[in-house]
Amino acid sequence: MADASHTPDTPSGRDYRDTVFLPETPFPMRGGLPQKEPLILQQWGDLYGTLRAERQKQNAPLYVLHDGPPYANGDIHIGHALNKTLKDFVVRSRFLLGYDVDYVPGWDCHGLPIEWKIEEQFRAKGRRKDEVSKDEFRAACRNYAGEYIDLQRDQFKRLGITGDFANRYATMDFKSEAAIVAEFHKFKNSGQLYRGSKPVMWSPVERTALADAEIEYHDHVSPTIWVKFPVTGASDDHPDDLLSFRSGTPSVVIWTTTPWTIPANRAISYGPEIAYGLYEVTAMEEGLEFAPWAKPGDRLIVADKLAEEVFKAAKIAAWTRVYDINPSGLECAHPLAALDSGYGYAVPLLAGDHVTDDAGTGFVHTAPGHGADDFEVWKAHGHHEVPDTVDPDGAYYPHVPLFAGLKVLETEGKKTGKFGPANGAVMEKLIEAGNLLARGRLEHSYPHSWRSKAPVIFRNTPQWFIRMDEPLKSGDTLRETALKSIDDTAFHPAAGKNRIRSMVEGRPDWLVSRQRAWGTPLAMFIDKQTGQPLHDAEVDARIVAAVAEHGADIWFTAPDSDFLGAHDPARYEKVQDILDVWFDSGSTHAFTLDPRTAEHGYAGDRPSHWPADLYLEGSDQHRGWFQSSLLEGCGTRGRAPFKAVLTHGFTLDENGEKMSKSRGNTTDPLTIIKESGADILRLWVALVDYSDDQRIGKQILQTTVDAYRKLRNTVRYLLGALAGFDEAERLTDYDQFPPLEKFILHRLWELDAQVRQAYAEYRFQDVVRPVLEFCAGDLSALYFDVRKDALYCDRPDALRRRAARTVMDEVFARLTAWLAPLVPFTMEEAWTTRFPDAGTNCARVIPDTPGQWRNTAEAERWAGVATVLEVVNEALETARRDKRIGGALDAWPTVTAPADLLAPFDGLDAAEVFRTSGAELVAGGDAVTVVVNTSDHPKCARSWRRVPDVGSDPAYPDLSARDADAVRFWDQAHG
Repeated sequence: MADASHTPDTPSGRDYRDTVFLPETPFPMRGGLPQKEPLILQQWGDLYGTLRAERQKQNAPLYVLHDGPPYANGDIHIGHALNKTLKDFVVRSRFLLGYDVDYVPGWDCHGLPIEWKIEEQFRAKGRRKDEVSKDEFRAACRNYAGEYIDLQRDQFKRLGITGDFANRYATMDFKSEAAIVAEFHKFKNSGQLYRGSKPVMWSPVERTALADAEIEYHDHVSPTIWVKFPVTGASDDHPDDLLSFRSGTPSVVIWTTTPWTIPANRAISYGPEIAYGLYEVTAMEEGLEFAPWAKPGDRLIVADKLAEEVFKAAKIAAWTRVYDINPSGLECAHPLAALDSGYGYAVPLLAGDHVTDDAGTGFVHTAPGHGADDFEVWKAHGHHEVPDTVDPDGAYYPHVPLFAGLKVLETEGKKTGKFGPANGAVMEKLIEAGNLLARGRLEHSYPHSWRSKAPVIFRNTPQWFIRMDEPLKSGDTLRETALKSIDDTAFHPAAGKNRIRSMVEGRPDWLVSRQRAWGTPLAMFIDKQTGQPLHDAEVDARIVAAVAEHGADIWFTAPDSDFLGAHDPARYEKVQDILDVWFDSGSTHAFTLDPRTAEHGYAGDRPSHWPADLYLEGSDQHRGWFQSSLLEGCGTRGRAPFKAVLTHGFTLDENGEKMSKSRGNTTDPLTIIKESGADILRLWVALVDYSDDQRIGKQILQTTVDAYRKLRNTVRYLLGALAGFDEAERLTDYDQFPPLEKFILHRLWELDAQVRQAYAEYRFQDVVRPVLEFCAGDLSALYFDVRKDALYCDRPDALRRRAARTVMDEVFARLTAWLAPLVPFTMEEAWTTRFPDAGTNCARVIPDTPGQWRNTAEAERWAGVATVLEVVNEALETARRDKRIGGALDAWPTVTAPADLLAPFDGLDAAEVFRTSGAELVAGGDAVTVVVNTSDHPKCARSWRRVPDVGSDPAYPDLSARDADAVRFWDQAHG
């Protein structure tokens, strides 16, 4: 058909361009999103409030997404953008599905990262932290967090995030801190809280205990040592000559990667099922550059399976196995006993199930103050005193013989996190004592603080814990209650259930105390006589009320008597520790959702319910927020505060590498928004499989831009094609629709079910990909191309044209709804371009799709048509390339194919489907073959079709009959 640039050379000499109904729309081809999106945000105003009010008028069911709080520190990064965009997909899609959605964005404000920033600020002013009052320090932390809440809020809004920002929550808000204290009191008063002295992961750099969720593992090179513990005693069931003066004193050999823990050794653990032997050295390796520490005649006790490996490390060339040894009943001397009487205690051998013969020597050096297994086996054998060896800075206490003051790790300066002198000093003393057998180095996975990135140590220290295995009121333990809640929770993806379940099954008691300044306090008093927390409801109420009015700072500044009432302050100790920040964030449901539930008498316009329908965070939060929320809810309310959990992976660069500023491979979401627009970033999120790790970079974003451009052009074409469409033109009788329109309506019916289901199950990729394929395939490549002639050249009241525009209207209504949660700015622009007075597109629900549109027969027909059409298109393209035709309208192909392949064309105009002037279908042969003939008919000056009836109307001798009728209609309408 003709386009607007064609100037026909016709017998009448008339230019028919004005009579062709070309698409018209002000919707531009180029998005211009960076400039346009801020204007749309202004037009939306309080979009979230508008949507909630609209749904509440409709008595819509309530859906609650509870926000896992990002940390109030720095600009948003690509991980924030992914996370918040996924949450926005949930919020907007639930509004689209007809729900009233409660979503309150929140921020995590307490903790070490902000403390460090404030310490840096004070140091820059020449003030050390210990020169700043806790009140002033906490105020600076509060101001810092507040600035970044405001900054991140604006950045999230620019991304198009919809939520109740006007009522955002923050863990540092006074009411939040009061609620956290109240939740903590529930654990205190139920007996789940206890103070224990046990080894915990301790960060010397940060001077605080860390929970499992605050640990990440990195490769780390540690010194390794094989150490001899001389046997000094044996029970009667051992051979008489074991300690005979005629033989050398035998030694139990241990292996460790933490030489600094040797001064804390109190025992050696062995495996009851492991076979051990007494070995005598007979020869050493020769030609060594150094003198080995072993010598012929040495007698060593090791696991048989590991003996060869031990001797190789010690440069022992030959040995003899003397006999079996049962470690039970042996007693050793400490390897440093000869150097200082402080190590003059006996070292017993203790049976332990944690000992294996997979590596090392088959014996485990046991320092109960520096290892969980060490502590447990020490206690299990009736020992109660656990030595304190290392202070909060990671240095040996003054009472530690030989090593007082030496640091395990450096905590200041450029060497922060590197090994201090402790390891080297211990090894030198072991050499001096004659008890170092061998040493080496090992690269292994080692725990580090996720904040400071520095290695941590196990250190015995008094801390506050929540019991995992003490029966609650229900009779079940916290662990059992949590595991039942996990089983009752829906996980997306399903593998998340096993992951968090295994973590909860094996986790230790919950360590909730921290020795820092910026956080919510463990606001309680301890009876100095009993060492137990004070249980007094009136005291607790005064504490909570004071924190709600003045913030948690009041705990550190107000006199004890303000809280204790009639109790004698001299009898009680005020706990100065702060709560684990995971307890803070794990309690957010208590002050964000609970107060706005009907059960608590809420009757306002921001209703919520408990538990939340969904928690959504990164997969690392199985160890973090998901788990702390689970334990907090189960410990205070008997169940998890969520019905479902959705997790996403991490964002990597285009090569699948972890992003790092130092490597220069980061992708800044704010830059993407500035250069391309938020909808491009959102479309990338929609296209990826978020359940796994995703990749992003310039090339991937360009692919996203290309997909966006195709989508935008589809919407633009619809807007142009629907210019002037009104209800009078709409075709309402389904039976009047041509087969092609029935097929497109069937596809709408099919996609509608897929989109609804995918949104309900949070499968956003399964929304956008089928819709994009529909736009590129069924619409652009087939429907728009086939119907272009009818749309442009049929008279306006022609049934075929009315049917096409009716179907296009239905397509537009659904595309702008289906994609509104994913690319809301573009769909809003499209909707308001066509309906400027119809309100926001975001308030719509997916239009109902009539069941009558389901038409499997037409779906099968057009699948068959596609098979033939593909061959025809290839033949036409070849003819065009060979310059046998100028365009498809010059052709009149003959298509030969088996009858069953041509059957789908019954009732169709094959030329219309092929976009040619005519076509002949011939049944026969075994496959589809095409002969591209040229049409020898005259060319219509308006539609360019070469058909027999050109010139049949004497008033329009250069037009086909169809075009003559359309122009006559146009002429009459235009006088």
